[in-house]
Amino acid sequence: MLRIKTILLAALLMAAGSVSAACAAEKSFAITNVRIFDGERVIPKGTVVVRGREIVAAGADVKAPAGAEVIDGAGATVMPGFIDSHTHTFGDGLNRAAVFGVTTQLDMFTSADFARQMREEQAKTGAPGRADLFSAGTLATAAGGHGTQFGMQIPTLAKPEEAAAWVDARVAEGSDYIKIVHEDGSAYHMERPTLDRATIKAIIEAAHKRGKMAVVHVSTKDGAKRVIEDGADGLVHIFTDRAPEPGFAALAARKKAFVIPTLTVVESTTGSASGATLATDARLAPYIKAEEAQNLRQSFPKRSLDFANALETVRQLRAAGVPILAGSDAPNPGTWHGMSIHRELELLVSAGLSPAEALAAATSAPAKAFGLKDRGRIAPGLRADLVLVKGDPTADVTASRDIVKVWKIGEEIQRPTQQQTAAAAPAPQATAPESGEISGFEDGVTSVFGFGWSDSTDALAGGKSEVRKEVVEGGAGGSGKSLAISGEIKQGFSFPWAGVMFFPGRRPMAPVDLSKFDGVSFQAKGEGATYQFMMFASRLGQMPALKPFTAGPEWTRQTVSFKELGLDGSDTIGFFFGGGPALGAFRLQIDDVRLVPKAK
Repeated sequence: MLRIKTILLAALLMAAGSVSAACAAEKSFAITNVRIFDGERVIPKGTVVVRGREIVAAGADVKAPAGAEVIDGAGATVMPGFIDSHTHTFGDGLNRAAVFGVTTQLDMFTSADFARQMREEQAKTGAPGRADLFSAGTLATAAGGHGTQFGMQIPTLAKPEEAAAWVDARVAEGSDYIKIVHEDGSAYHMERPTLDRATIKAIIEAAHKRGKMAVVHVSTKDGAKRVIEDGADGLVHIFTDRAPEPGFAALAARKKAFVIPTLTVVESTTGSASGATLATDARLAPYIKAEEAQNLRQSFPKRSLDFANALETVRQLRAAGVPILAGSDAPNPGTWHGMSIHRELELLVSAGLSPAEALAAATSAPAKAFGLKDRGRIAPGLRADLVLVKGDPTADVTASRDIVKVWKIGEEIQRPTQQQTAAAAPAPQATAPESGEISGFEDGVTSVFGFGWSDSTDALAGGKSEVRKEVVEGGAGGSGKSLAISGEIKQGFSFPWAGVMFFPGRRPMAPVDLSKFDGVSFQAKGEGATYQFMMFASRLGQMPALKPFTAGPEWTRQTVSFKELGLDGSDTIGFFFGGGPALGAFRLQIDDVRLVPKAK
């Protein structure tokens, strides 16, 4: 018996040694002497201990373990990584979000393929350098309705009988929840097709049968009331068209619905650039790119909407105990990924939430509403998604902007300032000449001004299309050379594309004022197919304005005016030339690309 006990004790000691060795191999750190907002309550002074990807201890009586890196948090506050509950995500949005403390984004419409790719990366590596993505994928809307104007081909609905199959398709694509559009444009003095009430209700019911939440885009008071009555789990906007009627908040509370007011973008729809103050805030400005600042200063056209209605509705919802979640709707005008959550917190406080309640709206509240049980709070066993800021955001919520460090699954996010980034960038190029000349390709793939030409494909959004560019003999008008663009448009993204992009700015995606020109002109030669010209501008977010054109075997001059695209050239990011969305191989030649001077 004694021998058995000895063997068992030895085994236990060996196991304990193995655990200790494993723990020692994992990186650990402790934030000490720090104010802790754990997602729900404030601990005035305590310690948070992280080992590997997890929080292992947090509280007033916690001590830093031996061997752990110690970060003195005196005078600072540590919080859970922020959750932005309403975004539209592609490109580098997740990376940019993390720089500003947003470690999770709840997307309300993006490419299903892009969302799948992000989920796979998160499952494989944890994606430590960027925010996590959860997404609705494709939204539910009517043919020609809101969501179809961005050039992405998406499946639409027309009647309740189509709801079950439509939801099944989204579940098969991997949608984490279902997003529905109830938008007739009336709040904005527009007319848009929209889903009728019976179809919306059928989609909600189909989502619930498949274990998915159903959230709804609304812009009117009446629409908000109807979808909550019909069982929507949450609203992803608040309305401004009218003041809330007595009983609306009580209805939402009774139905256990949550609301993502997106006050930042709602303010921008009234004609006021909600994010403008972010671009000049000394705590944020060094990290904001020029093109991001440009978008923060944009707004939608001024309309007869009253932002006070939105603030009053949020006040009433809060008083009724309705869960309020912070969401930015980035990258719409007046917003951008990551930075806009800080404006949303400020506006929530203006609407009557305490600073701590606003912070909960960006941490524990969305985690609870969307069933994200591993994040949103600081507690043992949860992910080490953390934000350390100077000062006390539970007293002054704008202190959330004074970020010291951000961690995602225990790994620190790198936060280089734009000055540091620019120092490593190539020297600035010349501005546009009065002649408007861009490229003739006689000296290769060069340009008279701007950053120049780059390949551009839907790989940015998780697609699979391919492109090749080369300078070839034979140009327009008897010139020596031209640029040949060839490749293959492949299935994999809702609006596949492949081609080349000209960036007129000093670096890619930097906006440039080209308003002294009327548009763009170029020579084109192709295979009789339809090709795409796209113009990107800050006010459009990351969605371009499009103009298809046809090019046959003879050189023809193509001219696109800024006006016909609904733009004025003042915030131009780039011009695209290439194939898509039709699938298959393509070939296009372009030459004598130039801006069109305004007539004198």
